[in-house]
Amino acid sequence: QVQLVESGGGLVQPGGSLTLSCAASGSILSIMSMGWYRQAPGKQRELVASITSGGRTNYADSVKGRFTISRDNAKNTVYLQMNSLKPEDTAVYSCNTMGRLLTGTRFDSWGQGTQVTVSS
Repeated sequence: QVQLVESGGGLVQPGGSLTLSCAASGSILSIMSMGWYRQAPGKQRELVASITSGGRTNYADSVKGRFTISRDNAKNTVYLQMNSLKPEDTAVYSCNTMGRLLTGTRFDSWGQGTQVTVSS
């Protein structure tokens, strides 16, 4: 009932920038939280950044000062601006969204993931 479409991944050199976006659509009443997670090969998935409907943000220590999460509530879209990228940022980045459907049921949905590769 909720679809997430991600875009913006790719290959970038160390020190470069990328912006990821994730648009949610479907029978959505409200979105409480939107966030980005990443999983590198051989590692567990980890939270990168999240943002509430009120704009409260949370970042992993490893990305503080380099990444910025933002959202457009009118478009049900979340963005992740990634600056000063490092090779260790290489991972599959996935969008997560939690909220309520028009039926009142809560939802917790994931995007398909987008590859970010930081390499020279």
